[in-house]
Amino acid sequence: MRPVIDIRNVHRIFESEAGCAHILHNVSLAVDPGEFVAITGPSGSGKSTLMNILGCLDKPTAGGYYLQGLNVAELDDDELTEVRALSIGFVFQSFNLLPRLSVIENVMLPLSYTNVPRNQREMRAVHALQAVTLPVDHWDHRISELSGGQMQRVAIARALVNDPPIILADEPTGNLDSATGALVMETFHKLQERGKTIVLITHDPGIAAEADRAVTIRDGRIHDGAYITHAPNTLRGAVSNLPAIYAPSTPPKGAKA
Repeated sequence: MRPVIDIRNVHRIFESEAGCAHILHNVSLAVDPGEFVAITGPSGSGKSTLMNILGCLDKPTAGGYYLQGLNVAELDDDELTEVRALSIGFVFQSFNLLPRLSVIENVMLPLSYTNVPRNQREMRAVHALQAVTLPVDHWDHRISELSGGQMQRVAIARALVNDPPIILADEPTGNLDSATGALVMETFHKLQERGKTIVLITHDPGIAAEADRAVTIRDGRIHDGAYITHAPNTLRGAVSNLPAIYAPSTPPKGAKA
């Protein structure tokens, strides 16, 4: 099986007037299709730099990156933009939602940069919101009317609206309480069951234990399998004590079928 993400001997060096900062040192990481991998480590360890490279937002100083078999180094800016739009869904700790838009308008936003016909955009957004089980009566709400957990599920739906095979999540539970974080993690598990490949950055060992595999990055160097294989009180276990949330099978009034 060919890895969907394949980083080989990557270095990232930033130059400034103060000198050179060698952030990543000979990093290699392969992620198989459908795998759920957590990347963890202390602040300043290189997690965000690695995530930027994985998301085609930055390029290595040295080494190779192959995304779905494509050599990222050989792609021009337009091709990188297309790869980011069609192959990768991004989920951020701070949600990055537009407060003046409604929930469904926020989810539809990435489709504005694609060739998806306008009359299909709303239905795609409906499917994405159903996938994250956000109640239908919230879809017309402004972002300011939502809880933190609801905002994160909207952010995940937005990441899904182009149906990308890869989800990159940077501290997606960092601003949430443990119960809400459990619901968000359960959403990621359901996405994995649908065949999505998920790479998640976290500083929380309990969150890392939810993944198929965890790697730790320290001082710009990566270490496989550094976390325990289970936690005494994992978030997935906490979900069983929470009320179920169901999304209706029919779209909201006014949505195009």
